[in-house]
Amino acid sequence: MVVEVKPIEVDVEEIVTRVFLKAIDLLGGLQKLAEYRTLTWLPSLARASFVIVLREEFMKTEEEIAEFLGISRQTVRNILRADPELALYKIQHMDELTKEEKKELRVHIAGGIAKIAYKKIKEGEEPKIFLAFCTMAAQALEVPWAYLLLKRIKGTHFPVKSPEELKEKVKGVVIKGIPAEEIVEKLEYPIKNPAELLHKIKLYLKMMGVE
Repeated sequence: MVVEVKPIEVDVEEIVTRVFLKAIDLLGGLQKLAEYRTLTWLPSLARASFVIVLREEFMKTEEEIAEFLGISRQTVRNILRADPELALYKIQHMDELTKEEKKELRVHIAGGIAKIAYKKIKEGEEPKIFLAFCTMAAQALEVPWAYLLLKRIKGTHFPVKSPEELKEKVKGVVIKGIPAEEIVEKLEYPIKNPAELLHKIKLYLKMMGVE
């Protein structure tokens, strides 16, 4: 059977990267993986993140995913059938893993971790490193209002569906002479993540001629 892989219209890698980074968070971060000598898990986590996102976000079939990633359909199936609770138990008891398990992350465990990471991303829980890079970028670009705004919204669950979720947190912040709470009132919702929030504010400022 010839599988015709349909083009994916949106940037799948942006979502996969967030899921992948969240999966690393769940495992305790890169430092923890290095301590356990399990950095070899990263390719399996990346592959599982792709599988879960392609299925859940883009409704791709097992055949399409296998063709897209160049892996077997059985591998795709094992990832999709993974038990998140079993995966969670495994990562909570990493000290008990065998030497072989530390060397190679089993497909069903990688799939379970990716499922949990995807769920948390959809609930608005962004990877720590993603938020850190947003803050670093704001500092590097010398955009003080962006840096202050990111500090104020720390802990906010994305996607943000209405301005009411932001207005109280950003109260007192002034962006180019305009109160931040007035700006967030004018933005289009939902807002998927902090980076999109900053982008929409910049577009609003440009539209107002005060960029």
